[in-house]
Amino acid sequence: MVLVTDYLIVDAHEDLAWNIQVFKRDYRRSAAETRLLEAGSLAVEKNGDTLLGWPDYQRGRVAVVFGTLFASPTRRKTGDWDYPTYATANEAHAIYRWQLDAYQRLADEAPEQFCRLLSRADLQALLAHWQRSDLNEHPVGLVTLMEGAEGVRHPGELEEWWAGGVRIIGPAWAGTRFCGGTREPGPLTPEGYQLLEGMAQVGFSLDLSHMDEQAALQSLDVYPGPVIASHANVSALLKGAESNRHLSDRLLDGLLERGAVIGVVPFNHFLRVGWKEADGRAAVTLDAVVAQIDYICQRAGSAHQVGLGSDFDGGFGLGSVPSGVDTIADLQKLAPLLAEKGYTEDDIAAILGGNWLSHLQSTLPEVL
Repeated sequence: MVLVTDYLIVDAHEDLAWNIQVFKRDYRRSAAETRLLEAGSLAVEKNGDTLLGWPDYQRGRVAVVFGTLFASPTRRKTGDWDYPTYATANEAHAIYRWQLDAYQRLADEAPEQFCRLLSRADLQALLAHWQRSDLNEHPVGLVTLMEGAEGVRHPGELEEWWAGGVRIIGPAWAGTRFCGGTREPGPLTPEGYQLLEGMAQVGFSLDLSHMDEQAALQSLDVYPGPVIASHANVSALLKGAESNRHLSDRLLDGLLERGAVIGVVPFNHFLRVGWKEADGRAAVTLDAVVAQIDYICQRAGSAHQVGLGSDFDGGFGLGSVPSGVDTIADLQKLAPLLAEKGYTEDDIAAILGGNWLSHLQSTLPEVL
């Protein structure tokens, strides 16, 4: 059953493999079932009640998800539960390989629910499935995004990661040996420039999310391939936020000039400065998400460079998202709010998923 509309949604950022590895979450279940199973557990204490599950993808018509390879460095470890973390490139490599294999296992064990998207042919087959009116259930396509590139031990390995299905790389989460990152500012390093050169030769999209602004601007100057910001909000609507995590107008304009798509994050801390869980979910509504979307559209002069990058289950859960959102299916509620702002049906279709689909159609290889 479609929740609100028949728009397809593409979510450009979900840490599925990390949750599978750390909390043993099974995303074949509904969010409601997982919440019942996890009640009172460490998963809820540390990561909140889940917002994701295959039945919820179906209700919300979430056709494609960018599933990440993610691990935090040991220096940012928040407790014994936070495992595995990495202190070396070899350790990061091993974690990311396990997570990459987890996506393949998910697709192999439940092909009617999940499939990996490695090429345009894969994407076209998936979209044809979703367009069939005689079917009520569809597989969710998984695009692999490496968040933080420490798992790339040297540029010569990039071909191997590509062969394994990685199509997008973000050099930073925290700072890495490649560049500054969130809460750890700094420029591109010599290794960072080498990484970008190798990525361009292979054909990866570059994700500037989490990169410190100095490094991101340098990357825009030198990276010849496609660029995106999979999950990032604009700092202009977050006055007083003391963070290098958000996009300044200067960086936003640079992304827009390069034709990038920016995924807006429906996370209360990224929508209202100073918000805390004690304030309650009612303090933030989906109107704040619409405001972020609209700001990017006005800056771009069109509705063709913004999308969604929820980061759901990425260190927060149900208690930290806008009121009116119970699962990812509720992102369909953005459609009538955007219509009230004057956005057309074509605009809304582009924002909810079409812009990310256009990016994939132009950047994925035609066939394997």
